[in-house]
Amino acid sequence: MKKCLVLLCAIALLNSVSAQSLKVPQPSPTQYLKQDFGLGTIEISYSRPGKKNRKVYGDLVPFGTLWRTGANSATTITFTDEVTIGGVKVPAGKYGLLTIPDTNEWTIIISGQTDVTSPEDYDATKDIVRVKSKIRNIAEAVETFTIQVTDIAATKCDVQLLWENTLVSLPVSTDIDSKVMKQIENTLIKDNRPYYSGAAYYIDNGKDLNQAILWLDKAIENNPRGYWIYYRKAIALQKLGKKKEAMEVSIKSMEIAKEEKDDTYVRNNQKLQESLK
Repeated sequence: MKKCLVLLCAIALLNSVSAQSLKVPQPSPTQYLKQDFGLGTIEISYSRPGKKNRKVYGDLVPFGTLWRTGANSATTITFTDEVTIGGVKVPAGKYGLLTIPDTNEWTIIISGQTDVTSPEDYDATKDIVRVKSKIRNIAEAVETFTIQVTDIAATKCDVQLLWENTLVSLPVSTDIDSKVMKQIENTLIKDNRPYYSGAAYYIDNGKDLNQAILWLDKAIENNPRGYWIYYRKAIALQKLGKKKEAMEVSIKSMEIAKEEKDDTYVRNNQKLQESLK
């Protein structure tokens, strides 16, 4: 009797261990998406159901009904910096990403609720912003529900939802100019001054080019062999229409780049000089 009890306990233990170690693929696998954007990041957590020969919209996902925008757990979106959606400033934080699909357009909702898995859980008073998005029909059907961040620029991007033959987009924007300008103002009065970075931002964003050149001259004083600094200065001079000066500075940049064996900057200067002729 005692031996039987020991044997049964051993079998139960083995079954328990086996059950605990068994891992099978998720029918709707989870994806964690992280995308650098502006001065922060966008992070999305959602589960990805498959089409599996089913009709999705209007059937599996009914029209006119709130959808958690995925499967399993609630879909969430996190912004580490303030963004603007639908004209509304959305503070940094974690939000629920909900949708109401329809035949011609969707309602995309950014909600203060991060645990909505069914329409019964939803509280509209916690909406942060609602955006209408027209459907774009795509020729090739998407088998697995997909959320992606695309068309990324310094201050704007699109969060796209794709499944079956439907694509909808949520435009997101961010204000980086005022923040970067404040950083420049704060850091350029300190001893370790980022002259080159400040000048590069001015050149790339249509700011005062003469000020950018002054900063680049300061950077050259600190690093006389900084051929990348000369190259930036040549670009600024070209934008000001000072082609002769730009050519002289570019030649200087290329000479040092050759000595330092940086072929990329040699080629960059060759292209610049061709455009200055």
